[in-house]
Amino acid sequence: MRELFLLEPDAEELGWQERALCAQTDPEAFFPEKGGSTREAKKVCLTCDVRDDCLEYALMNDERFGIWGGLSERERRKLKKRAV
Repeated sequence: MRELFLLEPDAEELGWQERALCAQTDPEAFFPEKGGSTREAKKVCLTCDVRDDCLEYALMNDERFGIWGGLSERERRKLKKRAV
């Protein structure tokens, strides 16, 4: 019973993913090939209600690929460097 309780907060914390606009669009746009355009993915992120949650998740989990919270991996790296 206690183990189940420990799993529940993670499920709640990730609830934002169900509300994310990217979950309703083409996932390939958020993981373009090297040199591919990120424009469409970033456009979707601009109007997403959970953009901040998404970016926070990517920064906390050191996501290395894809567009998260409207930023590419390179942009997230720069953001982290400025925060230090």
